[in-house]
Amino acid sequence: MDYLKTVVPSQLTAERGPNLVVINPGSANIRIGLATHDTPFNIPHCIARYTSQVPKKNVQDQMLNSQITTAQHMEREKAYDIIASFLKIPFLDEEVANNSFPRKMGRVDGYNPHNSKKETAFTWTDVYEKELNSSLPLESSINEGVANESLDQHEGSSSKELTSSKPKSRQFIFGEEALKISPTEPYCLRRPIRRGHLNISQHYPMQQVFEDLHAIWDWILIEKLHIPLNQRNMYSAILVVPDTFDNREIKEMLTLVLRDLRFSSAVVHQEGLAAVFGNGLSTACVVNIGAQVTSVICVEDGVALPTTEKTLPFGGEDISRCLLWTQRHHQTWPQIRTDILTKPIDLLMLNRLKETYCEIKEGELDAVTVVHSYEDGLPAGSHKTRLTALNVPPMGLFYPLLLVPDVYPPPPRSWFHDYEDMLEDTWHLDFPRRSDISDGLYPGMNVGLPMWDTYPVFTARPKKEEKVGIAEAITSSILSTGRIDLQRKLFCSIQLIGGVGLTSGLVPAVEERVLHAIPSNEAIDTVEVLQSRTNPIFVSWKGGVEISNMFDESESTSFGMAWRVHLMGLIDSSSASDFLCEIQEISNIFSGFLISAVMLGYIEKTGFAMEFTLEMAENTRTLISFKRKQCVT
Repeated sequence: MDYLKTVVPSQLTAERGPNLVVINPGSANIRIGLATHDTPFNIPHCIARYTSQVPKKNVQDQMLNSQITTAQHMEREKAYDIIASFLKIPFLDEEVANNSFPRKMGRVDGYNPHNSKKETAFTWTDVYEKELNSSLPLESSINEGVANESLDQHEGSSSKELTSSKPKSRQFIFGEEALKISPTEPYCLRRPIRRGHLNISQHYPMQQVFEDLHAIWDWILIEKLHIPLNQRNMYSAILVVPDTFDNREIKEMLTLVLRDLRFSSAVVHQEGLAAVFGNGLSTACVVNIGAQVTSVICVEDGVALPTTEKTLPFGGEDISRCLLWTQRHHQTWPQIRTDILTKPIDLLMLNRLKETYCEIKEGELDAVTVVHSYEDGLPAGSHKTRLTALNVPPMGLFYPLLLVPDVYPPPPRSWFHDYEDMLEDTWHLDFPRRSDISDGLYPGMNVGLPMWDTYPVFTARPKKEEKVGIAEAITSSILSTGRIDLQRKLFCSIQLIGGVGLTSGLVPAVEERVLHAIPSNEAIDTVEVLQSRTNPIFVSWKGGVEISNMFDESESTSFGMAWRVHLMGLIDSSSASDFLCEIQEISNIFSGFLISAVMLGYIEKTGFAMEFTLEMAENTRTLISFKRKQCVT
């Protein structure tokens, strides 16, 4: 233990990194890799399963999607005109009215684009299993005479061999390959996480969601990291979870990591908190603009402030959908069937166009490119076109009515209330505690102990989403801290992470619009977005390694996190002594700290127990660490 107090984080990473797997799951992609890697694998977080269901669904949760209403369409057009005024470009109807002819592909041949890049087409995924024995045709040719003789004698067995030689469809396909499966193939795409939450609904039951999560993560561990199941007990997992996740979702994720994937231990960190450490900071306002969700949270001295958390139900994929709508409205999109909600390959194409051409700047912004059509397994068609108003879609981050995120709503949250409480099975148990810890340290929880009687109980509830732009969300989040010194520091320490954070022109736009969103009575006149030290897509993943090193060498961290630990949850009296014997070890690990946490253990059918410590910062979880050990039977 003395070693952990003196070792530096880089040394810990070098020594433990080969056995640390850092997992950062998201709605669209999962970032995963060993702690020694410079960058993780960034893989679409989806699976396509073979199905014989009739009628077939291309996407498992497509029934959750909705059509845009007339009111939403009018609000979108109004938002476009507001943005057009800001960007100094023609209004929506004004530009269309000025066109004396529809825009056709031939009209752009002589156009000198500001940015013309060759767009390669995606190819359909081969859904059949690869032949393992390629020498069979040669052997068959050499032994043709023998084979013909055998055919006369064993006609029945030969027929079976011919039948077995037919191509066999893969039962499941992962990652980008899953997104490029032709709609004519008997596969259904599933995304286990949608809009920052587990994608559980009447169309996608909980059991299927976790089966898919297990299959995806297990495939990545085996195929990408080359860690087979029988070696997982030599590895620990660092799970960097989205700030949008609820306690129940975190608990299920850890059950998956420890029980199903068989890691020896796991530590959980919030994405926003990890991002701060990933950039070498201790205090910042973290704005995570992901593919489907945008979250805002403030961190002070290495502790996330839960009252500052904001969740916005839109992200990069909404910008891609808006790009398609903008081009269709301006009649620049080819006459092809592009369905971004039910044809995943179209979403891939729109995402690439958005990342290549969209930026925030004043004036008209056009570009010549090639758009591809993907029709029912046919080779991709190419259509040269001029895309216009390319600076409008990313402005939807400030005017979410332009994005119409309700077309792709989050999964229903009814399961949240029906599911068992994370801690409810242990509240009625009465266990001994350390005599040197006063009841005053635990201002009350109803667990059968007097010290919890007056504790302010926070009811379990889904996290609230807000439908405002990111400028208002950032301003509201920072001002909610209530301290002018901290507010000034946070307004000058804004972090943009996530793929959308790479959008050209976004940083000055955020600085300007946040400054204008600050009420005039606030004594704040400076807003600054800090440049990320690493790729914004991977900064949270990288921070998971850094903060875990600090967790291991807790006494040497300079951020002074306040910890208070109380061992509470034990499963039964027969194993209680085994768990209680670890109190002293835990006290040694966190020597010099007040540990505010709840440890809960429960026996799995596999014969393993999980123990986790839940750090409470201002009465709210900011960190959970889990450990698993073999139970004595």
